[in-house]
Amino acid sequence: MKLGELKPAKGSTQSKKRVGRGHGSGLGRNAGRGDKGYHSRSGSKHRPWFEGGQMPLHRRVPKRGFSNFLFKKEYQIVNISDFDIIESELIDPSVMRENGLVKYALRPIKVLGNGELNKKVNVTASAFSSSAIKKIEKKGGVVTIQ
Repeated sequence: MKLGELKPAKGSTQSKKRVGRGHGSGLGRNAGRGDKGYHSRSGSKHRPWFEGGQMPLHRRVPKRGFSNFLFKKEYQIVNISDFDIIESELIDPSVMRENGLVKYALRPIKVLGNGELNKKVNVTASAFSSSAIKKIEKKGGVVTIQ
């Protein structure tokens, strides 16, 4: 068998509708567009969101709440149990970035208190949970908010 001899399975394809090619085609005269009206003319577009002059869905649905997307702060999350892989006692965003704990050193970082801390560390970050501060200070470490 050659590539040129390949054919689709029987009944899987249909011939294209040739609109506006006379009465014998079944789609002559108005070419299947009906009589008169906006969509019978050329240049008419049927947009998926248009509801024929009815009040559109996005205006019918009640609006609730408030979105503070413009001033929202998105923190990168680090747990104190992750500090075990870092050898140095001083932990700042650049050290966290080098050790793969965060993706970006310049974006805000929040330290959470999940897990146990096994050594004394001095941590610098944008924000800390209260449990993280307690656990770090319990081990004799220092918390610095930048």
